[in-house]
Amino acid sequence: MDNTTALVFGKNKYASEIVANVRDKYQHVRIFSLYNEEDNEIEKFDLSDSWENIQEDINAKQSIAFCVLEDTAENIFLTISLRAHFQDLTIIAIASNKESANKLKMAGANKVIPLVETTADIITNMLEKPISSRVLNSILYEESDLKIAQIKISQESRFNNIQLANIDWSRYNGIIVLSVIHSDMQGEFIYSSKVEDHIIKPGDILVIVGYEHDIQEFEKKIGSKRYVNWSHWSW
Repeated sequence: MDNTTALVFGKNKYASEIVANVRDKYQHVRIFSLYNEEDNEIEKFDLSDSWENIQEDINAKQSIAFCVLEDTAENIFLTISLRAHFQDLTIIAIASNKESANKLKMAGANKVIPLVETTADIITNMLEKPISSRVLNSILYEESDLKIAQIKISQESRFNNIQLANIDWSRYNGIIVLSVIHSDMQGEFIYSSKVEDHIIKPGDILVIVGYEHDIQEFEKKIGSKRYVNWSHWSW
């Protein structure tokens, strides 16, 4: 862990959860905001910065940057700037849609996490549970084929009208179920005690993590298919 640094660019819920998760993995954690913050731990930066002050302090090969600015254009510009100055730096960025994800990859991000409206809280939820944190660690830091998928419960699903607490999730190998999104698009973490009594209904969506083959098997076993809201994606 010697001379390792995590650089977190952004001041929002994603940045806060990332900071909490990486503090024990990196020797130094530096947080940056485009605005003046009352918190002395947060450094102000400008998108036109030349990064000399960081370049002198970190070992890029052993460090990582998280670009989590809420403005897409700013996040892309930040990624381009960081990649231009730090060839060996691992850069993780968040994207609001497929078009942004493609642009961020072209800008030099090593890994891009696309967020859609119904899964906007999944990253923070994952970081709150040890097992899910290990899954996120694999998605972020390793070359992993793990995917986040949304499975919409159909009328014919074997989960239809079943209480969440009565489902034996161990039967579904390779799958971690993270949350349930009700038909009114309100989501709740699956391990929360307040959802144990929830009766699954058609239109509910299960947010899961797994490899493609296991996700397909899960779809077959429960009799429901992936849900994609195309209105969230740009082409």
